[in-house]
Amino acid sequence: MEGARVVVVGAGAAGLGAARRLLGRGGFGDLRLLEASGRAGGRVRSVRLGHKVIEMGAHWIHGPSSENPIFRLAGEHGLLEESAMSEENQQVEIGGHLVLPSVCYSSGGQVVSPDLLNSMRALFFSLLEETRGFFSGAAEVPVPSVGEYLREAIARQAKEWPEDEETKRLKLAVLSMYLKMECCLSGTHSMDLVALGPFGEYAILPGLDCTFPNGYEGLMDHLKASLPKDVLLFHKVVTSIHWGGSFMETATGRLFPVQVECEDHETFLADHVIITVPLGFLKEHQETLFHPPLPPRKVAAIQRMGFGTNNKIFLEFEQPFWEPDCQAVEVIWEEDSPLAETPADFSLAAAWFQKIGAFVVLHPPERYGHILCAFIAGKEAEFMESLTDAEVLRDLMQMLRRMTGNPHLAPPKNILRSKWHSEPFTRGSYSYVALDSSGDDIDALALPLPEDASDPKALQVLFAGEATHRTFYSTTHGALLSGWREADRLIHLYDGLESQQPAPKL
Repeated sequence: MEGARVVVVGAGAAGLGAARRLLGRGGFGDLRLLEASGRAGGRVRSVRLGHKVIEMGAHWIHGPSSENPIFRLAGEHGLLEESAMSEENQQVEIGGHLVLPSVCYSSGGQVVSPDLLNSMRALFFSLLEETRGFFSGAAEVPVPSVGEYLREAIARQAKEWPEDEETKRLKLAVLSMYLKMECCLSGTHSMDLVALGPFGEYAILPGLDCTFPNGYEGLMDHLKASLPKDVLLFHKVVTSIHWGGSFMETATGRLFPVQVECEDHETFLADHVIITVPLGFLKEHQETLFHPPLPPRKVAAIQRMGFGTNNKIFLEFEQPFWEPDCQAVEVIWEEDSPLAETPADFSLAAAWFQKIGAFVVLHPPERYGHILCAFIAGKEAEFMESLTDAEVLRDLMQMLRRMTGNPHLAPPKNILRSKWHSEPFTRGSYSYVALDSSGDDIDALALPLPEDASDPKALQVLFAGEATHRTFYSTTHGALLSGWREADRLIHLYDGLESQQPAPKL
């Protein structure tokens, strides 16, 4: 049987994983991996700040244990520290939340009591765990969103607090900080946009989250290096995918059902195309990208699913203003409350930085020096992208000087930040299950086309990427697994077809 020709669009974790899996199987040597940018890795992006390696995209291996393929591959290639590989670390259950030794400053220039912080953290995480319980269907979903559920639960709790009004206000401000952090984890502007019912379907793997000492992109480099020369083509911006057709290749006389067109006018004919582009890109381009248009069910899924922005701002200081054992600098605004409405006169320009709940201290200092990494999500993160470095630095230094009570706090010597919403081939960071959406939409996005193919060999357009993995969406391991899933779909398809071939005559 003549080998199938496959085009993979997008060289992130899903695309690299799919290409490597197909090429390793045999019978799929006629493959091209098209990448719109000049680099592989997608939303994994490690850059240098001096001699230090900084993660602009994916930061941690979430749930580094035997079930996580990213962790397994990283271990096989010797990319992790021995401590991260220990059995003890792999068995730690953190519930998806990495709690670091921290100090918390208030907008009044005070250090918040660790006891108050710990009690509010425990309360927030317990309430968040309650939200995950509605997925089982054992209880009726009382409100549409995770945010609304948390607010109502916090309001009930607050009525029972015995402290004075100032302490109660501080407690609410701390809970507001944890909500901001949760927005970063979920990649959303507000937890009010995240559907409550499906929230618990996201699967959390065991293991103490760890990082790559020499950069996450090192793993992508290993995947890329395993590809034969000329398979991966850069600066190939795909502008249209024609499927359900009959396109003749002049040189061979073969007919192909799919034609992929690029911005530079080069075309690629294929039996199958695997689309691994981010959901943000699909939201913006699906109407013009596919010919004929996508089926209504898939279009609806793309429109309903959430895709938000989570950015990072790195500040490199000559000297730390935090203690040596501190791994996070948390910040609260005393007037913040999860129970309060957004003021009518709210201005992004005046208050965008108030969406930052914490600065992570890059650790260990022997490797990174003294670098803080702020996480910021949603509309504020997108607004931050429109500012200059000088403007961002000005606002953050005003904030930190106010928080620490030190008007003479020296500014950092370097600033570096991500701008994922402005990235034309990404348009955000990662997916979440939004209001009026569910895991069924993730499955609908993952369905290959045509949906009504009577002959499985007729499958022409396949979909991978983190937004197509029902339980591991928003993660790098979800992206990789989705790439493997679609590669395996084709492998099993052709294995089945080969088994149906008549035995050769002797």
